[in-house]
Formats: sequence, structure tokens, C-alpha cells
Amino acid sequence: MIDLRSDTVTLPTPAMRDAMYRAEVGDDVYHEDPTINRLQEIAAERLGKEAALFVASGTMGNAAAVLTHAGRGEAVIVGNQSHIYHYEVGGASTIGGSPMVVVSTDDDGMLPLQEVQINISDGSDEHSAPSALLCVENTHNRCGGTVLSVEQLEQLTNLAHTHGLTVHMDGARVFNAAIALAVPVSTIVRTVDSVMFCLSKGLSAPVGSMLVGSQDFIRRAHRMRKLLGGGMRQAGIPAAAGIVALEQMVDRLAEDHETSKQLAHGLADYPLIDINVDRVVTNMVMFSVRNAQQEELSEAKTMQFLEKAREHGVLMGHIGQGKIRAVTHYGIDTGDIASALTGIRRALIEMQV
Repeated sequence: MIDLRSDTVTLPTPAMRDAMYRAEVGDDVYHEDPTINRLQEIAAERLGKEAALFVASGTMGNAAAVLTHAGRGEAVIVGNQSHIYHYEVGGASTIGGSPMVVVSTDDDGMLPLQEVQINISDGSDEHSAPSALLCVENTHNRCGGTVLSVEQLEQLTNLAHTHGLTVHMDGARVFNAAIALAVPVSTIVRTVDSVMFCLSKGLSAPVGSMLVGSQDFIRRAHRMRKLLGGGMRQAGIPAAAGIVALEQMVDRLAEDHETSKQLAHGLADYPLIDINVDRVVTNMVMFSVRNAQQEELSEAKTMQFLEKAREHGVLMGHIGQGKIRAVTHYGIDTGDIASALTGIRRALIEMQV
């Protein structure tokens, strides 16, 4: 089975398994786990920030960031296609009491500057919650792994900072963005106030994410992590895999970008597949299936196609509105992509679309 549902299905490398076995540990709630402390130092240095915090998941990292930046009743501006808005159980509002103000998202993941600006409230209007935080996403999941440029990020952060807002980046796959842009990851996150990135996606660690920012921000985020149940004890064991991820698995992300392009160009050869290969810039491929009359399939038919693909050994994900997502990752090579394309072709034939 060729699993292209997500890069979260990666398995730890042999080096990670060995590092976890040999990890030196302590009680991290007392800040005494040396492996976690080292991971946090490496993450902060790599991103050019003062400090970092190891968290159980990307959702926990984003939630801790929002709770730290925005108080109860303070608004958080998010994109309508953002992961924070769609897939994180409304944590900012549910736990923190911060209303989400939703703005549109361009196809490339950019938030329109004018729309962001008109949705910023300085609190002078008693009918509106004052704005405290702007959340950006890079790479952008629901936009198909698209990458915001350094210039786009600077435009957004300059706008937010001018109006007194802080900026948090959901950078679950920010190292993919760095590889795609061919710049240091520290350059991408230079102007944001905090960033979360995942160790357990393309970097292949079995669990964990990092929250990075200033010393004061991370000090306060520690409290929010505790609130979320994230005070861990001898967590140096998974943290050891995170160190290997940062030291050995970043540059190889370029391989995932190449296999995703191989998949995209292969799919583009199938007349009933609707795909924009120019939008495939990292490790995600978004496409839809049409029938012989070039009409998009219904949601039920799309799910039927995915089931047929599964029967032919290919797993992919459905993100709604007929859109299918395939994600390349560690463990998927060019031969797997060739086999996946064969399986997809057979599924299309059996669907008789």
C-alpha cells in the first residue's frame, strides 16, 4: 500500500530509533531533561529566535501560542482556509475565549492586505473585540503546500505590527518552505513573533512539535502548555528523535518535492484529472477528478474514486469540495510514485468516468 494521505505517516529512521534508545532523560517539568533542553536550543538557534518549547503536537503548539499572545475577548485574525481555523477544534475560542475573525485566503495562501487591515480593530468601537494577533501559515495545507515568499510575510507582519498586533506562524512544514525558496528557515520567520513547526511530518520524528519565539514569549507559553496538559516528564526519548530530525532530515525534503512533481506531471497526463502542476511547489499535490463531460464529480463519486484507488494500493485524502490531496514523504520514492500512478489509472478506468 502506497500511503499518500499525509507526511504524518512517516516512520522514524534507524538513527532516530537508536537515539531514542540511548537518550539521556530527566524530568522536563523541572526543566531537567537534558535531551529536551538540547532540542529546544537547536530549534531556537536554527530559526534565529531566542528560545523554544517542545510540545506534544502542532495543534498544542498553535493553541499555546494563541493563548499566550491573545487574552480573553481579544480577537485573532485567521484565514478562512487556515489549519488553525479548520482542523484545531476552535481552540483559540473554545479555551482562550478569543473570537476568530476570518478573512479570505488567496490561492497561494496569502491573506489580502486590505482585507486584513479592515478587520483590525483598535478597540475604540465598543461593538468589536480588539485585535491582538494575526495568524499566518507557511507552507499552506489547504492551498496545496503553497509557499509564502519572504516579501509576502514581511508585508503581513509590517501591517500587523503597525497596528499593534503580534504575528504567529503555523509553520508545521516551514522547512519545506525554506527548501522551496532556497533560503535559511531563519530568513522566512525573521519578522514573525512566534512560529510552530512539526517534527512529526516530513521530518519523520514519531511525535512532537516545537514552539519558537522570544525568551519572554516562551516563558509565558510554558504556562499555557501546562494548561493544555502538555507538561511532560522524561520526554527526552521522543525529543531525541527530534534532534535527529533537525540534524539529518531537513535537506532530504527536496526529494519529497521532486516526487510530488513527478506525481503531478503523471496525473496531468490523465484527461479526467484536473490539476495545476505549476502550483505543486513542495510535497503536496491537489487535484480533482472529472467525468467524461468534464464536470467535477460529486462528493460521493470522489469518495468512490478514493476507495477504488485504495483497492489498487494507493491511499490519498479528501479535503472537501471534490479536492483530493496526495502528500509525498520519507519512505516514498520514484518507484512508488510510478506504482501509484498505475493504481490511479486503474481506478479511473473502473470508475468509467
